[in-house]
Amino acid sequence: MKTKTRHQSRSSLFTLSSLAFVCLFTACSEPTAEDPMPALTPAPVSDAIIYEGARLIIGNGEVIENASFSVEDGLFVTVGSTAAMTSPAGATRVDLSGMTVMPAIIDTHVHLNTSRDALIADLENRARMGVVAAQSLGQDGLDTPLEIRNEIIPNAARYLSAGRGITSPEPGRTEIPHWVTTEEEARLAVRVEVARDVDVIKIWVDDRGQYERLSPALYSAVIDEAHQNNKPVAAHIFRLEDAKGLLEAGIDIFAHGVRDQDIDDEFVDMVLARPNVVLIPNLPYRGVPTDLSWLQGLMPAEELSQLEASNIDRPEVQDAFGIQARNLARLNAAGMTIAMGTDGNSYWGPHIEMEDMVASGMSPADVIVAATQNSAELLGFNELGTVEAGKSADFIVLEANPLDDITNTRRIVSVYLRGEMVPR
Repeated sequence: MKTKTRHQSRSSLFTLSSLAFVCLFTACSEPTAEDPMPALTPAPVSDAIIYEGARLIIGNGEVIENASFSVEDGLFVTVGSTAAMTSPAGATRVDLSGMTVMPAIIDTHVHLNTSRDALIADLENRARMGVVAAQSLGQDGLDTPLEIRNEIIPNAARYLSAGRGITSPEPGRTEIPHWVTTEEEARLAVRVEVARDVDVIKIWVDDRGQYERLSPALYSAVIDEAHQNNKPVAAHIFRLEDAKGLLEAGIDIFAHGVRDQDIDDEFVDMVLARPNVVLIPNLPYRGVPTDLSWLQGLMPAEELSQLEASNIDRPEVQDAFGIQARNLARLNAAGMTIAMGTDGNSYWGPHIEMEDMVASGMSPADVIVAATQNSAELLGFNELGTVEAGKSADFIVLEANPLDDITNTRRIVSVYLRGEMVPR
């Protein structure tokens, strides 16, 4: 609700001397016989909303204690300390004292439903969890309504897609991706997806324990063709050997970390020589139960019960998590750009993934930058990822500080997308 300014008729209250004073500061004309006392123009009522008093996590590593920011027409207008903020007359004020505000989250690796209604429901569910955008990586067939990418749907996250990904033949698995066995087939697959105007080309370089994986010749052809068409390439990987080969071929994005062994000095040096390459860790279940009580009321009770049943200690998967955790921590410490992705269709997944990233050795501050600014830049969303003047007003209000404990990203008071509160 906007604050209304009250205006009172003053024509009967002013003397000629007081009117002369007012006219020094307004566009009054001199009194005439026909119009002895011209009306004053009322001060405009601002449409701005001022949110003040919260700790503000900008998304780029900066934090402002006792911050204020204004929102108008779905955009951040001013951002700064409350003490330095000048509020426009008539603006609505919202007191967020004791709260923490951070940018809305971006999930760079998901696999969503592919019918229009179900896809929109997926995007709405993500919005309730504080997610402003999600990128589907490689299983969006010809019937997937890619036009949703160009729609701003109220109370829904934004959507990007890789269309159909590219892999070597995998009999028995999904046939949505392009199965390629020659360089010409690989290049043709890229051109087919470019014609759909996909946002990124996805490849799988993994034998999954039973298939012949995409060869260096084939993935090099994909990368070359994609780059000729100004499309980045994201690679699903497993082995360190393949990760090195993909770096040499010019890969842009690792859609998983190395999973077969700890990375070596050579790989770190190769990454540092290619500073534009981005890692989306997509960490596996770490085999340690996590608190899921925060999901009560946000999903059907039966669905939550199923999650709780699988939320158990699993020592057999802890070693696999350990490999990826150590690799992520080393690359983050070396300065590689890290984004955030969940690799599935769990709309609550980003909050679990961020907890796992911290468990791997990243700081909460680094994880928040990965899930906001870095992910926005990776997807080309210049208007998302940070709370800055001129950007889209997409933010989360939290009742506790995630810089102290990353699981506080789950303690959501409210979510705003494009300046509007999302029903939760």
